[in-house]
Amino acid sequence: TSGDQLLHTPLLVMEPENGILTGAVDYKQRPAIRSKHGRWKAALFIIVVEMAERIAYYGASANLIIFLTEKLGQSTAKAAANVNAWFGVGTLLAIVGAVVADSFLGKYYTILAATILYTSGLGLLTLSAILPSLDCNNRKNSTGSTSGCSPHLQAIIFFVALYLVAIGQGGHKPCVQAFGADQFDGQDPEESKAKSSFFNWWYFGTCIGGIVGVAVLSYVQDNLSWGLGFGIPCIILAVALLIFLLGTMTYRYISKGGGESPFKRIGRVFVAAAKNWRASRSPLRDNEDSQGTHSYPGSQHFRFLDKAMLVADFPPPGQKACSKEEVEEAKAMLRLIPIWAASLIFAIVFSQQGTFFIKQGVTLDRSIGRKFTIPAASLQAFTGICIAVFIPIYDRVFVPIVRAFTGKPAGITMLQRIGTGLCISIVCMVVAAAIEKKRLKTAWEHGLIDLPKATIPMSIWWLVPQFVLFGIAEAFTMVGLQEFFYDQVPNELRSVGLSLYLSIFGIGSLLSSILVSIIDKATRGRGQESWFSNNLNRAHLDYFYWLLAGLSATALALFICCAKSYIYNKKNTRI
Repeated sequence: TSGDQLLHTPLLVMEPENGILTGAVDYKQRPAIRSKHGRWKAALFIIVVEMAERIAYYGASANLIIFLTEKLGQSTAKAAANVNAWFGVGTLLAIVGAVVADSFLGKYYTILAATILYTSGLGLLTLSAILPSLDCNNRKNSTGSTSGCSPHLQAIIFFVALYLVAIGQGGHKPCVQAFGADQFDGQDPEESKAKSSFFNWWYFGTCIGGIVGVAVLSYVQDNLSWGLGFGIPCIILAVALLIFLLGTMTYRYISKGGGESPFKRIGRVFVAAAKNWRASRSPLRDNEDSQGTHSYPGSQHFRFLDKAMLVADFPPPGQKACSKEEVEEAKAMLRLIPIWAASLIFAIVFSQQGTFFIKQGVTLDRSIGRKFTIPAASLQAFTGICIAVFIPIYDRVFVPIVRAFTGKPAGITMLQRIGTGLCISIVCMVVAAAIEKKRLKTAWEHGLIDLPKATIPMSIWWLVPQFVLFGIAEAFTMVGLQEFFYDQVPNELRSVGLSLYLSIFGIGSLLSSILVSIIDKATRGRGQESWFSNNLNRAHLDYFYWLLAGLSATALALFICCAKSYIYNKKNTRI
């Protein structure tokens, strides 16, 4: 029925007589052949590259707040704000990288250029940590001076390197995943299922990389040297670039159509709708009627854009009305905004595992036996381990069982998957608040309130539940968001779609930084310690976690309202 019809734009179409894929080419610009190009053979190269990139990324970032506070002497609040700002800028730059890929260079060459920048940034980061003239904390003489050393120079080189990494990541992140998904034909029944599995196994690979980066490299940084801890990620990313190049002959490259740029098409719809804002059907002709097309459910939203299809009876030379397909393309992009906005609080919660969760761990008993001490940052490995265990179970057990009941290729809809993760993130924050309350109580009972460097007699394993819960939440929400923003954008804007997903965490990280700064100033003064006091034994991270739990519950209610009215572009489903 017309009420069930949804916008459908084929990506790749097979010609059975010769196996050629229309719309895809090989590395020599010849038509791609299904049996020779793409699918898992090509996707595995890309997944391995992403695993290596995640090792490099987490090797550089997992312990970042410790480097800023202990090596550069920043306060806890300032260091957390700097980490969040860096992460936010890096993910927002993904939008720039995606536009460059989809409009100019293509995904393959954008990945090459971005990875070279990324590797250069890690090299400079290593340099900032190993040059004797810059290592100020290790050059104090007996009087406490740092003669011949410039801590400001070290900070400048460090942050230049850090933001060079952010620029490289901005080009690498959205393009690699979109390029990997491009290796599967969404219109072929078997490859469509494989594409859905690709997003699961992609995230599995990133988590394995994250586990290695967090567990191994944070130990190297804490116990051996920061130079080695930053240098290893640089070498690993250089190897990843070589692996990516090895797969060149196996990839499918989506050929660009000779038509108008999708950015120009969508922009023209908004401009035309604005120009015709006050127009009515009487003096103008409806281009939809002239095309003999009819509305369907997607057209019932954002009806103001329909005025882009209106043209005068005698239009000026060169003026062309927007087509129904162009208007629906613009509506498809606009329908993503409520889901995008409702996911921002989850991104704020996501920011805490790399900042305050780690600072909590530093205060606790991290010893195993008499000689080994667990790096606080390595606790993030439990998130990755949880995801690495959960995703294969989800993909191989949960999805087939649920698919038998729902008939959906992925078992549940993308929005249902996202919503499940949002629910679990609320539980995570409640548990984190309760554990932090116990940590503060233990410090009080043992007279350690004013001894911030003392080890609280409470095992670091108490923090594991909040990392595990967040790992499960990630497995639902992160993978769901990736697939949703890849699947629901026009075919020519796949990288932009994934950059929109990444921008959720960029904006969320910046919002977290702003929120921390506001609360820090609001709760400081009149003899009171800030919620984020440098002495965590007098801070109140538990209040902050309760606040995030409340915000997350509000965001979940908003998400459910948006999801209920959302109409999928390409699948006959709705939550």
